Amino acid sequence: MQKHYFSQLLKISGAALVPLVSTTAAFSQQTANVDSVPNRLPPIVVTGSQPTNNWPGGLQEERPVGDYGQPSWTTARRFPGTRIYLQQTAWNVGVEQWVRFQHFRDGSDYTRFQEEIEVGLPHRFQVDLYETWGINQDWRAGQDEVSVEVRYALADWGVIPLNPTLYVEYAQHDHDANTLEGKLLLGTDITPRWHWGLNLACEQELGQPNNTELAASQGISYSLLDDKLGAGVEMEYYHEKSTGSPGANVFLIGPSVQWHITPRIHLDLAPLFGVTHSSSTDVPTMEAFFVLGYDFGSMKSEHYAPASLRGQ
Repeated sequence: MQKHYFSQLLKISGAALVPLVSTTAAFSQQTANVDSVPNRLPPIVVTGSQPTNNWPGGLQEERPVGDYGQPSWTTARRFPGTRIYLQQTAWNVGVEQWVRFQHFRDGSDYTRFQEEIEVGLPHRFQVDLYETWGINQDWRAGQDEVSVEVRYALADWGVIPLNPTLYVEYAQHDHDANTLEGKLLLGTDITPRWHWGLNLACEQELGQPNNTELAASQGISYSLLDDKLGAGVEMEYYHEKSTGSPGANVFLIGPSVQWHITPRIHLDLAPLFGVTHSSSTDVPTMEAFFVLGYDFGSMKSEHYAPASLRGQ
């Protein structure tokens, strides 16, 4: 009897253990499946900054700025008589106060004061507005001219050698015939710290006596203190001819200095001296430029990213 009860107990225990073993095996299989699936961590986003000195020479004044990748030194007039590329990117504004003193062969003097507003437009355009008045040797002041200038750079900086820029200026004079002037502006970095510019110009009076002026100006400058102080040489040549006259040739040369008083304020000084001889008494023997400029725009705080890095 006892063996019968013991046999029945084993059968009942075995039957009870089968579901337990099956459940345990299934749980172990599910655990193994869960452990075999790799855990997905949230994605990690790594951001970097554009190097600040990956341009030739590593100078602050040669860093690319603005929409067109031009070096910073081109955004402030380096030479009073030689323009280079564009000074303003789209919708940036700058102002300049000019003083131009001339001493002529006949002993007379004339001082011109010129107020300029520069406005950058999209697609490599720039418009400048000028108001000019003068004081003669008798200290009599009078209105001289009002003019408007348009510049167009043919490409972003560095795409075309010497960065050619077209320039057209129309001037309405108070006492002489109105004039139309066209220029080709060229400029580039020669080596780190050395900057160069060249202008070729033709100005035509639109009325009598129909004077035509052919001119060329050139400047070269070396940075003594990066983004602070530059010094160099500037020269001007022009040939002016009116109907029935042989015309006059004038060549002036002299030192030029630019001082960045602050990142937005620059001061230019260039006294040029005549080295040609002419029988005409209205030829200048000395011409001195003084320019004080202020940039309202934000170009100097913007870093330009090459096309290959944009959007990264």
